Amino acid sequence: MWTTMSDKTVGLLLLIGSVLGILIYGWLVFLSPWSFLVLQITAFAGIALLLGILAWIGYTLASTPPPEPLPSLEQSEGQKTEASQGEKKE
Repeated sequence: MWTTMSDKTVGLLLLIGSVLGILIYGWLVFLSPWSFLVLQITAFAGIALLLGILAWIGYTLASTPPPEPLPSLEQSEGQKTEASQGEKKE
């Protein structure tokens, strides 16, 4: 039923949609009688997106258990030294 589109078709649609979006937004901001409302909505959406991402990061940090501590570098070096001395004795 659904056919797959080629990458070039998807890219062309994204290009056309983006340019149209820029033109429509430019008209709404600079030429329409609703320019102040459009700017208010844009500012609110931008701040809401930023704070939403920060909230998601905060939730992730608060709800994720801390990782298990790695063995310290001194312990690792001590074990390597003991292992190499054991190999020399054989």
